[in-house]
Amino acid sequence: MPLQIQAQTAPALERAPQRIVSLQPTLTEVLCALEQCQRLVGIDRYSSWPAEALAHVPKVGGGLDPSLEAIIALQPDVVLLSRATPVGERLRALGVRTVVLDAQNLTEVQHMIVTIAALVHQPAAGAQLWQRLQAGLDGVAQRLPPTIAGTRVYVEVGQGPYAAGASSYLGEILTRMGMVNVVPAEMGPFPLVSPEFVLRAAPQVVIQGAAAAAAPPFPGWGQLPAVREQRICRFDAEQINILVRPGPRMAQAAQLLAQCLIDKAPRHAKPSSL
Repeated sequence: MPLQIQAQTAPALERAPQRIVSLQPTLTEVLCALEQCQRLVGIDRYSSWPAEALAHVPKVGGGLDPSLEAIIALQPDVVLLSRATPVGERLRALGVRTVVLDAQNLTEVQHMIVTIAALVHQPAAGAQLWQRLQAGLDGVAQRLPPTIAGTRVYVEVGQGPYAAGASSYLGEILTRMGMVNVVPAEMGPFPLVSPEFVLRAAPQVVIQGAAAAAAPPFPGWGQLPAVREQRICRFDAEQINILVRPGPRMAQAAQLLAQCLIDKAPRHAKPSSL
C-alpha cells in the first residue's frame, strides 16, 4: 500500500512545530528516536515507547477513535496520523495541519522517517536513524547460521488470521535473512489468510503472538510441519508491539525473528523454489 502524505500538509513549515500530537504508535516512536519527544503534547492510547518519555504526555484516545475535542484543546501545530484515523478531514477543516503517514514496507519506513525528520528540521538525524536501522538489520542477518537458509516461515500478526506477506517490511526482513515467506508478495503486505491456505503452505516455522495459544486451533493445525515438530515461536504483547511497529525498533524486531529461527528452524533446510 503506497505511502500517503497530504499535499496541503507536507512538512514545509518555516518553523519546526513546537506542539505535536501523534495518533499512531509508530509515528510517536520515530519522533522520539529523533530525540524530539519533548515536542509531543498528545499521543494515542497505544503509544508506549519510550515509556519514561511518554509517561506524562496526555492521551487523546486511540488511532481509530481519537477525541477531536481533546486534540483541539491541546492547540497542536501539527497532528501526525495514519490513513485509517477518521478525524483527519475534520482537523484540516478546522485549520489544523496534519501529516498522514503509513508504512508497510522498508521503502515506506525510510520515507516516513525522512518526512518526520524534515518536519522537525532534523534531516541529518533522520538519515542517521535510517542508516543505523539498515546496519542493524544487516548485522542480524549476517549472524544467522547458513544451515537454516531457505526455511519456510509463517508470521501471524493479528487475529483473523492476518499474516505478514513477503512484500511487508517483516517479509523483507525475512528475505534479507535468507528465509522463505510462505505468504507470497502478490497477496499484499498483511493479508487475511484462511486456515486452508496455511495448511497448503506447510510452513516449517510458525511465529505468532502468545494470545494465539489460547485460541482453538483451526482444523488440520496438527498437520502442519511446524506444529508436528514443535517449531512455533509465540511472542508476548510487548514483543508483538516491537514486531508490528515498523520504525526505530525494527532491528530489535529482526533480532526476535532471528532468535526464533535459531531456536526452531530445522538445520540443512533446502531453499524453496517458491
